[in-house]
Amino acid sequence: MRNVIVTGASRGLGLAITEALAASGYRVLAIARSPSSELQALSMAAAQGGRGAVQFHPFDLHEIAAMPQLVSRLRHEVGALYGLVNNAGLGTPGVLAMMRDEQIEALIRLNTLSPIVLTRHVVRSMMSERAGRIVNMSSIVATTGYQSLSVYSATKASLIGFTRALAREVGQLGITVNAVAPGFVATEMTRDLDTRQREQIIRRSALRRLPEPADVAAAVQFLLSDQARNITGTTLTVDAGNTA
Repeated sequence: MRNVIVTGASRGLGLAITEALAASGYRVLAIARSPSSELQALSMAAAQGGRGAVQFHPFDLHEIAAMPQLVSRLRHEVGALYGLVNNAGLGTPGVLAMMRDEQIEALIRLNTLSPIVLTRHVVRSMMSERAGRIVNMSSIVATTGYQSLSVYSATKASLIGFTRALAREVGQLGITVNAVAPGFVATEMTRDLDTRQREQIIRRSALRRLPEPADVAAAVQFLLSDQARNITGTTLTVDAGNTA
């Protein structure tokens, strides 16, 4: 059974990704600070279903210095690490001129520094196996921008550059690195949008709707699969045609 780390797995997109991967037969190493009731139910369902697995591993991704121990422990417990989905992130909105330094630092630490450092340690395991899949969760605002999301947009844009460059570094070792850029998806990350903003986004989308978490999870699942073995350094957009 292939092992895949999913960060921010307790809710939202991370939970949907965890569900899709477990249903496809992966052992998902679900990383979050604490388990949600939904994640616990998913873990039980996977165990009873006999296909795939969900293992919760508590970890605060702000704790950069503890990441080597986390990855070492996971490798010791389950073996080789086949996949990494860097999904965890903060979506804190704010007009730049009014944001505090600590808010900016928190966004950059969790959205940019944390996935880069975690990837560094995981990719070393993949290099020894000469195989692996890395998927970084970006966003359409990395290229389009959005009011009051300037810092968030900057962090998500950094992941696209990271994806493209790392793909070249590790491609010859059989490791692919891709990004998924969701549009505005109905999760807790978009709860601050009012009705007018949501309707405006829907009108601007070619399909006149918002994508669902399951749509984003399906994109991640594809990029981890053998069918995507010759896809690397790309960003797959899932936005119902918002940026078409």
